[in-house]
Amino acid sequence: MKFLDLCKVYIRSGAGGGGCVSFRREKYIEFGGPDGGDGGTGGTVWAEAVDGLNTLIDFRYQQHFFAKNGQPGMGRQRTGKDGDDIVLRVPVGTEILDEDEETVVADLTEVGQRVKLARGGNGGFGNLHFKSATNQAPRRANPGQEGVERTLWLRLKLIADVGLLGLPNAGKSTFLAATSNARPKIADYPFTTLHPNLGVVGVDNVEFVVADIPGLIEGASEGRGLGDLFLGHVERCAVLLHLVDGTSDTVAQDYQTIITELEAYGGDLADKPRVTVLNKIDALDDEERNAAKTALQKACGGTVMLMSGVARDGVTEVLRALRKQIDDDRLRKSDPQEEEQWRP
Repeated sequence: MKFLDLCKVYIRSGAGGGGCVSFRREKYIEFGGPDGGDGGTGGTVWAEAVDGLNTLIDFRYQQHFFAKNGQPGMGRQRTGKDGDDIVLRVPVGTEILDEDEETVVADLTEVGQRVKLARGGNGGFGNLHFKSATNQAPRRANPGQEGVERTLWLRLKLIADVGLLGLPNAGKSTFLAATSNARPKIADYPFTTLHPNLGVVGVDNVEFVVADIPGLIEGASEGRGLGDLFLGHVERCAVLLHLVDGTSDTVAQDYQTIITELEAYGGDLADKPRVTVLNKIDALDDEERNAAKTALQKACGGTVMLMSGVARDGVTEVLRALRKQIDDDRLRKSDPQEEEQWRP
């Protein structure tokens, strides 16, 4: 399944049905009077966050959503049928933006959240509605109200607890594959990861979600490489895991490159809690490892952890450090009995 996190949709609510001008004409009834019914209400366009979706790919093949119009009123005091509503089912974490791509119309962050995007038009009054003591035979009726037409942008921001950051080939996908059941593509060339991946990680009988995004390079905020298109997926994270390639000759510069891009992206992304990890220590001897760790500590001004995603050295300690940074309400208790393998 292809991943899509930004799309444009065109919506239109249904117009209301027109009122009816009608008079009751029956045998033996001399003064029948008006009996024209009201028009039906047009359909409304809704957006609802549903479970089981993690991409907006469905909206690539259908961009237009038009609700049904209300039916006009009829004689014998019959009201027209209301138009059917339309529901846009989107993944949890979807932002709905106006046509300018800046004004936020709604932010659906929980399953079942529902927002009205375009209200259906009211139905027009029939001539029965205008009957009075001084106007006993009205010959007027109102037309139905027009529907609302809008152009909107849907932007998906995956909801995860931990976001992975780093240059290409820093070992982000390897870490996700080593700690969860996710199977991202792993290769020895830059930009192997082309779209975000999610994995559920467990440690000490609790679980949390980790998001792996494509690597950033210098100038990503200006559109170089894959740009910073996917940084929105880590905006909702509680903590960021910054992986630095220990085999690089410029460890401090690699760290500063990512920090610069986070600051250029804006928002509070650069201010989020971060866990800095020197990765791929299995490829370094003790002297190289200590030199790289010292340079990285000097650059970040904080604690640096050591890890090897391939050899799984220090992975548990990193997961525990991440757990401390995540709010308790985000953590999910895992059942130890489910982890035990079935035996005949």
